Amino acid sequence: MRSKKRSLQTLARLLEIPQDIILDLPRITMLGNKQLLVENHKGIIEYTPTTVRVKLNQGELIVHGTNLTLGNLQAEQILVEGTVGVVRYDV
Repeated sequence: MRSKKRSLQTLARLLEIPQDIILDLPRITMLGNKQLLVENHKGIIEYTPTTVRVKLNQGELIVHGTNLTLGNLQAEQILVEGTVGVVRYDV
């Protein structure tokens, strides 16, 4: 499995294709501590005003904060808004 992953990474570099597309990785973008955009997710596990847990291909993303809301909900991306305090990626 690791050999296949390395081969895909090499192919992505050679073809100048982003690795997140080839390896089915999430793309996580933060704007300060006010917004967090998660692309290429597999769904929402938990949502409260203080915690958002998002299922990823490998593991989950856990966001802790205050006044957290889900903005732009689409099949491929989630926008978490509020005051983000901690972002943790659990594999």
